[in-house]
Amino acid sequence: MTAPAKFLFDLDFAAPAKAKSEPTISPEEHEAAIAAAEQRGYQKGLVAAEAQARTQAERQTAAAFDRIAAAIGIVAAQIPAITSKLQAEAVEVATAIARKLAPALIAEQPFGEVGALMSACLRELVSAPHVVVRVNEGLYELARERLTEMARARGFEGRLVVLGDAEITPGDCRIEWADGGLVRDRSVTEQAIDEAVSRYVAARRGDTA
Repeated sequence: MTAPAKFLFDLDFAAPAKAKSEPTISPEEHEAAIAAAEQRGYQKGLVAAEAQARTQAERQTAAAFDRIAAAIGIVAAQIPAITSKLQAEAVEVATAIARKLAPALIAEQPFGEVGALMSACLRELVSAPHVVVRVNEGLYELARERLTEMARARGFEGRLVVLGDAEITPGDCRIEWADGGLVRDRSVTEQAIDEAVSRYVAARRGDTA
């Protein structure tokens, strides 16, 4: 068995303990440490500011998209009404333009409508015994010459009579044969067009009410 160690009394417990030496740094190292800490703080602050700015930008972008989507929804809901309104206005404008142009075109080519109508009739009346065409008296000479040539070219073998009538508007005419007749009256046509346009426009605007 090992003998117990003897206690030695050569230690002086009353003597003060030796103070541990504190580490020391130079002023330059101290300044460098402060600068490094400041740089780290600046970088952290910059990263935080960038993150905050990015978040704010994303929120603003999302809000802008929400407003755009809402505006698009409003416009989309209004498109049918806008389309109907534009279509109605377009028809009205086209009708007004046609009403303005028609007299000028007829004045420039007063025989045009008469000739077109007579040409269509002659295809169906080749075997008719006679045909009477009444035109404005100012067009009598021109109509008689042109219609006679047209009847001959279409092979019409019956009797063609062209008469001038002061009550017929230039550009209008009346075509009569043994069992029928046809009238080209611009005022009646315009009235029918106006009524059709009015019904169309009223229906379109009724859809937007």
